[in-house]
Amino acid sequence: MLSERDAELLAFEQQAGVRNPGAKEELIVRRFGISPVRYYQRLNQLVDCPDAWEAHPLLMGRLARIRDRRARDRYDSAHE
Repeated sequence: MLSERDAELLAFEQQAGVRNPGAKEELIVRRFGISPVRYYQRLNQLVDCPDAWEAHPLLMGRLARIRDRRARDRYDSAHE
């Protein structure tokens, strides 16, 4: 089961999207009291959480694709 905080993070991410990254980062700090780095680390952890997938399947699919793409990019950069 998702914690209340994790549910809030996912709801925020679903609403905020990627429209204005600078403003989003300010909102993360104000709303959750954590750094954007910690916020994105937690989102990344939630990609592996079945409860998160059950609650927000489209969002989790988007986050998983982003994570996979970044991992491929890092791998490709290291093997050029």
